Amino acid sequence: MNKNMTALVSAFARAYHSKKSDVKIYDDTLAEKILTNREYESIKKNMTDGINFFYPSFCGTEDEALDRIVYGSLAPSPLGRAAFANSSLKTAVNIGTEQYIVCGAGYDTFSCRRPEWALNLKIFEVDKKEMIKDKLLRLKEADIDVPENTEYIALDCSEENIGAALLKSKNFDKSQKSFFSLLGLTYYISQKDFEKTLNDFSQIAPVGSSVIFDYPEKSGSEDFKKHSILAAAANEKMLSEYLYSEIEKILSKNGFLIYEHLTPDEITDRFFSSYNKANPDKNIKALDGVNYCLAVRQNI
Repeated sequence: MNKNMTALVSAFARAYHSKKSDVKIYDDTLAEKILTNREYESIKKNMTDGINFFYPSFCGTEDEALDRIVYGSLAPSPLGRAAFANSSLKTAVNIGTEQYIVCGAGYDTFSCRRPEWALNLKIFEVDKKEMIKDKLLRLKEADIDVPENTEYIALDCSEENIGAALLKSKNFDKSQKSFFSLLGLTYYISQKDFEKTLNDFSQIAPVGSSVIFDYPEKSGSEDFKKHSILAAAANEKMLSEYLYSEIEKILSKNGFLIYEHLTPDEITDRFFSSYNKANPDKNIKALDGVNYCLAVRQNI
């Protein structure tokens, strides 16, 4: 499988939602443009062909099967995470945050279509070298301009010090409040690397800076087990699960205090309710066993 398949499927889910839904959970208007037609159609076919894996008792047309897979399995995580990031970042910017660091940015397109409230925000996208190279090529081929205040930093968070890499940038200012995103990453890194990354952040971010992430709970959720199988098939083995008490302890140890914590029911209620009211026949709910967290840097 393509080494970036997880990121491609996430982009497909955002593109499908933006293209097909009148009520938007999160409107990524550029997601479809960075996928080739062949990739988009291939993912569509693979998902439809796999309907029995997702829903063994399903009976319906191919279009109905695709809707069921996208809104039942593929879209909840990328759409929910994006909506959570957008909402939390907007609040942070309104109270003085000037830098946005997206770790494991993948094919996220926020920096290329930023809203008015984020126009002056400095954005740093952190990912592996091959991912950044591929993304920049896709943006170029889609004729999408990269804003001058967006910088790409190539590194592997599990092997290199993200703090040191950011400090090498002439654009990064450790005296300015920063907003760090680890959304979609804690699954694939060890607890040791998660703690190390938080410690890196605490060394380069002033009090009032924020970090957001989602994490799999030690719950044995069947939904999460299916996603683990799909991730493993895409060479993305999931490594970590946490109890809330462990998350709280890890954050406190590294200078962060939980400001907001959302369970699946709370995520569904906050980010999916408007869409669900407009689409009672294809409701979407947050993935069982996965929580969202926003934490703020405190005095140590």
